[in-house]
Amino acid sequence: MRVLVVEDDADFASGVIAALEQDGYACDTIPDAAGARLMLECEHFNLIVLDIGLADGCGVELLRWQRGRPPSGRTPDDVPVVVVSARDTVEDRLAALDSGCDDYLVKPIDKRELTARIRTVLRRAEGRGTSDIVVGSMIIDTLRRTVRFGDINVELSSREFALLRVLAARPGSVLSKGQLENALYSASGEVESNAIEVHIHNLRKKLGERVIRTLRGAGYALRIDS
Repeated sequence: MRVLVVEDDADFASGVIAALEQDGYACDTIPDAAGARLMLECEHFNLIVLDIGLADGCGVELLRWQRGRPPSGRTPDDVPVVVVSARDTVEDRLAALDSGCDDYLVKPIDKRELTARIRTVLRRAEGRGTSDIVVGSMIIDTLRRTVRFGDINVELSSREFALLRVLAARPGSVLSKGQLENALYSASGEVESNAIEVHIHNLRKKLGERVIRTLRGAGYALRIDS
């Protein structure tokens, strides 16, 4: 899953990205609101981590802009936003929450709490109450990053797990190769032309050929009766 970190403190942004990448997220970072707008207009993200004290303006204005954008594919304004800011007044928190952020943390923060809050926000966005995604006889634990298929615990690489998690968030729905690449790799990440096909092949070897179906010219879908 892909996260945009909008933060003008380079050291803090690096720490956040390291924590998120350790949890399996693909991360991009931008230090200002203007750059963030361009990225949000061109790319799809599953979540935004936003500082509201940006050098070129208040992040709350960026949040209001994001929430007010017209729908395109997945409605842009429902992308979860977690604010992380040094501003700790009640007025600042209320302004961000009333403008549409999903959670608000005050710096300094424990990166473990940030990743836990992000998991919680994403669970709510996906309509789940626990860390488990259940598809047929498959249980994907997004907290422990484990997969149980029937009575078997299946060992997956970090990329394989990330790909399966993206497919499992929308079981039965067809996701194109481009959508899967966008979810797994940051803008700066190098993507081999056959990377998705290789990961799909490996998942089928470990989970069975019928678990993921291919629709020629359209993409891939996780079978609901996996």
